[in-house]
Amino acid sequence: MAAVKDVAFLAYSVRDLPRAEMFYRDVLGLTPAERFGDHWMEFTVGSTTFGIGNGEALGFIPGKSNGLSLEVDDIEAMRQRLVDGGAQDVTEIQNWPSCSACFASDPEGNRFALHQKKS
Repeated sequence: MAAVKDVAFLAYSVRDLPRAEMFYRDVLGLTPAERFGDHWMEFTVGSTTFGIGNGEALGFIPGKSNGLSLEVDDIEAMRQRLVDGGAQDVTEIQNWPSCSACFASDPEGNRFALHQKKS
């Protein structure tokens, strides 16, 4: 019987690939992996691939993506990095018994989270 065996990748739809690349590379510090022309690129995030590109032809509207949550080791410093880097709608850090998180938007309005597990 066929089965799902892993997550292939996460992807966000963007219209301005160079601006989005700069944000994810320079502000968040993600490691660029492969680029496929001027329409798609990928970053390596741990053992996962995160892609960005214009997905409008496939029904993915730029600025409407959400669900990406990035594990960090210093949420306060990374939150400040977002603020300093011009991220949109950066929330205050929320604290729960097992973790802390804050939320922000990339330059196109795609929502994501920074997450830090507590020891």
